Amino acid sequence: MTSAQKITLIRSLLAQQNIDGFIIQRGDEFLNEYVAPYAERLAWLTGFTGSAGMAVILQENAAVFSDGRYILQMQQELDQKYWKSFHISKHSPVQWILEQKKETIRLGYDPKLMSERDLKAFQVPTITLVPMIKNPIDAIWNNQPTPPHHPIVPHEIQFSGQDHQEKLQQLQQELISKQEDAYILCDPASICWLLNIRGSDVPYTPIPLIFAIVQQDSVALYAGETQYTKELSNFLGSNIYLKSHHDLEADLLTLNNKNIAFDPVQTPIWFIQTLEKQAVTFCKRNNPCIALKACKNPVEQEGSRQAHLRDAVAMCRFLYWLEHHGIGLSEVEVAHQLNCFRQEAGGEFYREESFPAISGVGENGAVIHYHATPEHCSILTENKAYLIDSGGQYLDGTTDITRTIWLGENQAPKALKEAATCVLQGHIALSSAIFPKGTTGSRLDVLARYALWQRGLDYDHGTGHGVGSYLSVHEGPCRISSIPFPVPLQEGMILSNEPGYYLSGQYGIRLENLLLVMTAHFENFLQFEPLTLVPFDLNIIVIENLSDKEKKWLNNYHQHVLEKISPHLNSQEQQWLQSVCAPVT
Repeated sequence: MTSAQKITLIRSLLAQQNIDGFIIQRGDEFLNEYVAPYAERLAWLTGFTGSAGMAVILQENAAVFSDGRYILQMQQELDQKYWKSFHISKHSPVQWILEQKKETIRLGYDPKLMSERDLKAFQVPTITLVPMIKNPIDAIWNNQPTPPHHPIVPHEIQFSGQDHQEKLQQLQQELISKQEDAYILCDPASICWLLNIRGSDVPYTPIPLIFAIVQQDSVALYAGETQYTKELSNFLGSNIYLKSHHDLEADLLTLNNKNIAFDPVQTPIWFIQTLEKQAVTFCKRNNPCIALKACKNPVEQEGSRQAHLRDAVAMCRFLYWLEHHGIGLSEVEVAHQLNCFRQEAGGEFYREESFPAISGVGENGAVIHYHATPEHCSILTENKAYLIDSGGQYLDGTTDITRTIWLGENQAPKALKEAATCVLQGHIALSSAIFPKGTTGSRLDVLARYALWQRGLDYDHGTGHGVGSYLSVHEGPCRISSIPFPVPLQEGMILSNEPGYYLSGQYGIRLENLLLVMTAHFENFLQFEPLTLVPFDLNIIVIENLSDKEKKWLNNYHQHVLEKISPHLNSQEQQWLQSVCAPVT
């Protein structure tokens, strides 16, 4: 089915219901970032495959909106004849709709795919929001995959560090103290953390597609009936009831005259609309699992260190291999080889990539979330920059690392080296930071950008995101971004440190480590421990532009890498690592 046919059918279905337009954003009924194939509605309709975005179809026009990571990708993937594309922070969907339609408009949406917060922006006088029982995309997607129902498995305490009944008791005591009868959890990662379970329904993220209703003395877990096993039932205990997704609506309707808590950001509006059919009192507050999940306990912290050690062995082997064998291979072939190294180094702990590897040579590196495919990819050639952003899911931790490598014997261009040096300086400044407790990521963001700003350069994405413990590679609530955000960094949080610079049509530079927030030697202060243990390519760095303090940090970091990783490499790889970690002066 062509883009024109899809849009025509959608518009016809809308017209039959007297609806003027339809909103579809990337996500599923669980509001996940990464989704199973059946929920790739935005990609199927528009061709845009980014992990964040929204489309609006009106009877005359249609547009797709995403953030700065995907501007170039939208331009490449969308059929410009049918779809306009916009930076969502600079031209919002509501602004665009009001520009197209001056009169009142009836705008349809799928209530199972949008939260109360998602809909709030569309609540303006000239827009009437209409919940649609049947998603029009599902109605015309003839070969739509079926939702997955893979087994739910226990996540043992040797990895979780805390018994799930202890976590559950803490949450239930909170319900009692707040006089709440139930909390509705719609975020599968939070439920996985709370109950110490994992799954494989979603690519790159070890979660099952589940909901939960936590009451003061019990929990109802909702999944596909075939996902439950006797082992799981015995592991969870008798106070956790294993129910089917088909039971959910009926169970919600039994909560009459109850105080029901939920997170308006993480809960599809369908839940609220269903509960409103009876007399309930809503208590809107943040998902209580989010902050607890973000602060890793000592077992999870050590697990992350071990996962990063294996990941670094794989990355160092890969970088040595890339230097000797990468030229002439495709971006896809090279990324596949990296995954093979991870499988070998990770052994029984390795499960899968933590996101689709971003493997981009030359101008493709400038597409911030570039995705190479066998049908559309480039060959690695000499005298180009190669950006590889990748990660792994290990039973004891989740990794995410980016390195930019110069390919070939010739010197990298002066402008590229100067920009890369600024990126490294920003990376070092943030990694070296000591800051008072209560500091938010937005207060630290400038450290990563300052060196770039002094040359009139910048990057259009956040500097850091939270990372889960064998969960999502993008985890809230912590982040490092220029956008003000009220959540302070706390001990045990794991965040990325990934400044970059992108010159469209030429190259991309990004240098990323994961950092663990830990107590500093000053009272009431915090600092970072780098978890990632992989050398930076000094062929793209102007050493004389580094300060003595920056050189000292770099030398100490590379010495630490050498000591931790070298024992796990063969003799040739050890010689290579010794060379690339040599001190700079």
